[in-house]
This record gives sequence, C-alpha cells and structure tokens, in this order.
Amino acid sequence: MRFFARIREVVGESQLELPLSAETATLDALQASLGTRGEAWRGALTEANLVRAVNHQVVHGNTPLAEGDEVAFYPPVTGG
Repeated sequence: MRFFARIREVVGESQLELPLSAETATLDALQASLGTRGEAWRGALTEANLVRAVNHQVVHGNTPLAEGDEVAFYPPVTGG
C-alpha cells in the first residue's frame, strides 16, 4: 500500500505491506481494517472524495484484491 500527500502525513506512513486475508480481500474491507489502527487512520481514510487506486488504476466502489496488488490512497486532487 502507498499513501500520498496529506494522507501520508496524517497516518505517518508512506507505504505499508500487509498479507492478503479474509479481512483485507476487498478494497473496502482493507480500508475498514486500516481504520481500526486509530482515529488518525480512520479520519484520513474516510475523508470525502478520497481517491483509491489498485495497480495504478483509479477505482470506484469496492474492488476484489489479489496477492501482490498495489493499493494507493490519495487525497482529493485539485487543479486548474
């Protein structure tokens, strides 16, 4: 897993590796599991418009995960 920008600053990690398990077999389950690490994690990973990617592809909704997938969490992106 990789965490970027404000998400990285809040959780204090730029990357993390976890084994695939029943509790982390989908993106939503993984995100919920990470939220149990404490209030900072829960707040950062429930931020409105959080961008999630699996294997460098932005995904919307729940996504099944496989061993070796790279998951990334980004804060909302703005630009002009």
